[in-house]
Amino acid sequence: MNAHGEGHGDAAQETAEPALNGVSASADGFVLSPVQAPTAAGEDGDLSFQILDESGEPVTEYTTAHEKDLHLIAVRTDGAGFQHVHPELDTSTGTWSVPWTWDEAGTYRVYADFTPAGEEAEGITLTRAVEVAGDFTPVETEAQTTDEVDGYTVSLNGDLTAGTSSELTISVERDGQPVTTLEPYLGAFGHLVALREGDLAYLHVHAEGDEPQAGDTAGPEIGFAAEAPTADRYLLYLDFQVDGQVHTAEFVIDAEHGDGSKTDDSHSDGH
Repeated sequence: MNAHGEGHGDAAQETAEPALNGVSASADGFVLSPVQAPTAAGEDGDLSFQILDESGEPVTEYTTAHEKDLHLIAVRTDGAGFQHVHPELDTSTGTWSVPWTWDEAGTYRVYADFTPAGEEAEGITLTRAVEVAGDFTPVETEAQTTDEVDGYTVSLNGDLTAGTSSELTISVERDGQPVTTLEPYLGAFGHLVALREGDLAYLHVHAEGDEPQAGDTAGPEIGFAAEAPTADRYLLYLDFQVDGQVHTAEFVIDAEHGDGSKTDDSHSDGH
């Protein structure tokens, strides 16, 4: 399932447990190399990696998706420390790199989300774990549908239901007033990443509505369609842009079973 909505895994929806995206270092003949990054919290450096093809050669040609050839996402296994950035490709070596600092210690999952070159290519999300030395206390997740970020109040409405597409609406306010100046970001008025707690598998999520043009604004509501494979707890991260600045709001919601009943409370103890 592709967080960027490329339809990866659609055929598997006929089964009880759809094929999951973003849970392996290899898929569809492509491999994410070991990730080189700072090894301790607070240490400055670069994060770098390669995407390798079936013959072990670095891939240097991609299809642009959501305005970028590759999206890099990192999050600690307890859901903290989310980052979504866009590294640069050295076409002579096939190495992607970006300046990097881990704010806190822990085990992180690093995702490379890309579409190979080719007319029939579909989006692929590969992942590896990175260990960052230092002391830390894992965060226990609690259901959360409202987040305060950089002076904005961001609210999530809607329910996830396992095994079907669910509509989610996110609204943005500031000082009690609706924000109507949301700007296009990565081909939409908001970009939503959704991960299943535990294995951090990607959900299939896409923004609703037509792709905005440069100079368009919208708000206060952004609509998304999301597909949850199982009745579980999910971690959601919304990137939205106002006045050229990107902000990230975080949510935690529990998906219902197909019969409408909520997942049990076994997730409330966090990690």
